[in-house]
Amino acid sequence: MSMNCFICDKHKGKFETSGITIYEDGYVYVGHIDQKEKPHYLGHIMIDLKRHVPTLGDMTMEEAKVFGVTMARVSKGLMESEGAEHVYSLVSGNAVPHLHMHLVARYPNTPKDYWGPMSVYNWEGAPTGDSTDVKKLCHRLKTYLEELA
Repeated sequence: MSMNCFICDKHKGKFETSGITIYEDGYVYVGHIDQKEKPHYLGHIMIDLKRHVPTLGDMTMEEAKVFGVTMARVSKGLMESEGAEHVYSLVSGNAVPHLHMHLVARYPNTPKDYWGPMSVYNWEGAPTGDSTDVKKLCHRLKTYLEELA
């Protein structure tokens, strides 16, 4: 693990985030993104690789298999459990050099001007909520994934 890594610190329990653990195994952790005091965009999920590596190319093949399957299962869950019509995926690594993937749901009736993984945040009609709403969404996704297994 790296010193001063936000994601490593999160997994060490150094701070609490909104929501609950959606899925976790020896390789990955899945949770909802925390917007701190701002309203939460409902359906912005983050998949963290547990081992500290900066990029997709640094994964072992076993980690890559688990990461890919988890991405597909969570995306399917956002579509079937939460009604998303599309799921954006994004790996940047610019701000936090610990591999994590953002999955962002786009819901029906989102105007085309707001399509895109971060553009949906700018839509006034976007589905947002508080920590209670995030926990409910996390619980629904967790239940969906458990039933899928």
